[in-house]
Amino acid sequence: MSQRAIIVVDIQNEYFPSGKLPLVGIEAAAANAARVIQAARAEGDTVINIRHEFPDPQAPIFTPGSSGVEIHPAVVPQDGEAVILKHSPNAFRETDLKQRLDAEGVEDVVVVGAMSHVCIDATSRAAADFGYRVTIVHDACATQDVEFEGLTVPAAQAHATIMAALAFAYGTVTTTGDFLAA
Repeated sequence: MSQRAIIVVDIQNEYFPSGKLPLVGIEAAAANAARVIQAARAEGDTVINIRHEFPDPQAPIFTPGSSGVEIHPAVVPQDGEAVILKHSPNAFRETDLKQRLDAEGVEDVVVVGAMSHVCIDATSRAAADFGYRVTIVHDACATQDVEFEGLTVPAAQAHATIMAALAFAYGTVTTTGDFLAA
């Protein structure tokens, strides 16, 4: 059994053009994530899907029961693959993700998904803090423009900043092509 797991974070309909929170480059990121997932399945790696949903049925985004909370067809889980529901950015917080990884003997986690500056960041840092070797496939992740104190930061810059920080102290940041070639 492989000691590697692919953590597919929040590649959900809400982030696509028909959703309420479309991300810059989400289609390309999902296509790259699908390539990573396909290779992982062929290698016998564990694939764990994370699905965000707010518990409040009146939430403006990721509303329970809405089509926005469904995992996008580009990365639909196969039978037997775990789907973990989370309510906060960190996929480890108040979920059984760590227990599942440990039960499978996982030592290496590969993170793909959305949003780079929130859930990818929080989940990757938590994985590193728990002692897993972390790889983030950055072109299989997407984000949006962000604002801070009246300054709009384009998605590409927000993504690059987060990936630089993760590469500096939390794991390996790579491309889909390099990951698949390794």
